[in-house]
Amino acid sequence: MRAAPRASRIRLLVLDVDGVLTDGGLVYHASGEETKRFHVHDGFALVAALQAGLQIAVLSGRASAAVTRRLAELGVAEVHQGVTDKVAALDSLRERLGLASREVAVMGDDLPDLPAMARAGMALAPANAVTEIKRMAHWIARRRGGDGAVREAVEMLLKARRSWPPR
Repeated sequence: MRAAPRASRIRLLVLDVDGVLTDGGLVYHASGEETKRFHVHDGFALVAALQAGLQIAVLSGRASAAVTRRLAELGVAEVHQGVTDKVAALDSLRERLGLASREVAVMGDDLPDLPAMARAGMALAPANAVTEIKRMAHWIARRRGGDGAVREAVEMLLKARRSWPPR
């Protein structure tokens, strides 16, 4: 894939939630509460990324208390949920952080992620991404969303910066 030259420039990794940080399944309890499953390998990688100076942000079309809680535990401050226009949210975030498009990677799995991925300097996809996403991705994880795909992506990006393994 066309990952190596792009990966070394990345300063911000933007992630979708459902299908990327989770397996995409939604569990509703009788109480109305929603449950999501996160993989600990992904969590470890996000903490390592932040410690290495790679910024992390989340842009999700859905809103979930479980997402808020998990990302707060990991120290991810840029968590944007209920986003209806991911391109506008990405552009606003990038401008606020003073980053060029080429310094941003976006990891998505389905068509709502496509426009933001096309706007980024590097497009990443988990193994379970739909065909259209895989076609345009510069890098595709071997693992599925919610099962270590984010860990793979972070490891690849940090290796390009010579910051993996974490110290």
